[in-house]
Amino acid sequence: MTPEFLLTSLIVVLMPGTGVIYTLSCGLFQGRAASIAAAFGCTLGILPHMTASMLGLAALLHASALAFQAVKFAGVAYLLYLAWQMWRAGPAPVADTAAYAGISGGLARVSVRGFLINILNPKLSIFFLAFLPQFTPADAVDPLWVMAGHSAVFMAMTFVVFVLYGTFAALVRERMSSPRAMRWLRRSFAGLFAALGVRLAFADR
Repeated sequence: MTPEFLLTSLIVVLMPGTGVIYTLSCGLFQGRAASIAAAFGCTLGILPHMTASMLGLAALLHASALAFQAVKFAGVAYLLYLAWQMWRAGPAPVADTAAYAGISGGLARVSVRGFLINILNPKLSIFFLAFLPQFTPADAVDPLWVMAGHSAVFMAMTFVVFVLYGTFAALVRERMSSPRAMRWLRRSFAGLFAALGVRLAFADR
């Protein structure tokens, strides 16, 4: 495993995206445990994309406009649904870790939502289809195992970085005592999810 792969992976993981924003929102509105659950779900959600890339299924998604559009608009609908849920959620005490911002229902539900956010983004399959082969030697005896190892490291890095993002958000939450500020943050995140949905709607292969 080369330093170039590790550095490139770290840069990619650190870049704010849908998963990062979701994890931050869970940390801010539900606390550290929820942010870890969100990080786990988001990390698990990239596994199918990596598997598809290794098996060549991502190439089929890239070639099929219908399949790409179907997955894409399912992802758009889900992001807009999350935005609406977050916007319409009533005010809750800052200390309430059980339910806030429309993402109640326990840690399992938080993880499932993180999983769906990533699995319904077809751009991830296309990204890994281009990303993983770059760091697979042409003379590798078993390129699938090489890519599997790279994928495992990438996922571990994703989980650790997302947990750090979520922990930071949870610390910010602990220092906030204004319901008005939390309401403003909740609506800001709702706007972010809506904007991400719109951006995904106009994404090309």
